[in-house]
Amino acid sequence: MTGNGAARKRGASTARRELVENELYEHATRLFAERGFAGTSLQDIADALGITRPALYHYVKSKDELLAKLVTEVTSGPLDELTALAAEGLDPVETLRGIVAVLVGRRATQPERFRLLIRSEAELPEELTEAYDKGRRAVLKTIATVIEDGVRAGRFRPVDARVAALGVLGMCNWVAWWFQPGGRDTAEGVTGQLADMAVGALQRPDRGVGGEAGPAAAIKLLRQDLDHLERLLDL
Repeated sequence: MTGNGAARKRGASTARRELVENELYEHATRLFAERGFAGTSLQDIADALGITRPALYHYVKSKDELLAKLVTEVTSGPLDELTALAAEGLDPVETLRGIVAVLVGRRATQPERFRLLIRSEAELPEELTEAYDKGRRAVLKTIATVIEDGVRAGRFRPVDARVAALGVLGMCNWVAWWFQPGGRDTAEGVTGQLADMAVGALQRPDRGVGGEAGPAAAIKLLRQDLDHLERLLDL
């Protein structure tokens, strides 16, 4: 077999594995939600997938490993994308839009996995709980850092970056609870509207506070800056 032929074969094998793994996660998520983690066996998952249990071991060795993969996918997946996005050095406004797009896209396309993880928080093994908490903190810090950069650059109003980041993250995560794929709302439309809302809540108006112009608006902005600096000095 030539080098190109071998490469194509490996590519096809990798693509097939990704398809099977994605279907595996979907069935496991549904069964865990219906029967609970303890009430679901690997045989149940193999039956749902339409393969034998020995064949299932080619993809996952245990329920704990499967749960760990789901936790990693839900936490590390978006974190990797957000980290790469923040490293591009874009304008803070565009970076925030990108962050909303990543988070909303994840929640809209895989809502069941996120809801399952939230419901299963108390049942996660200690090592998975630590990894999950670490991932959540890292996502929050990434968002807060972008907001801080925007405040320093004068693109965002002077706000508590952590509180603002919690608001953005909560708004994006909530999509997993109400968005219905195939419904009247499209993922693209929801993403665009929520990105506008996140930016609109933080972005500094070009004409001053509340659309005002002139010296009065400039004084209001200066007061906001002074209040923000005083809060920082009190920390």
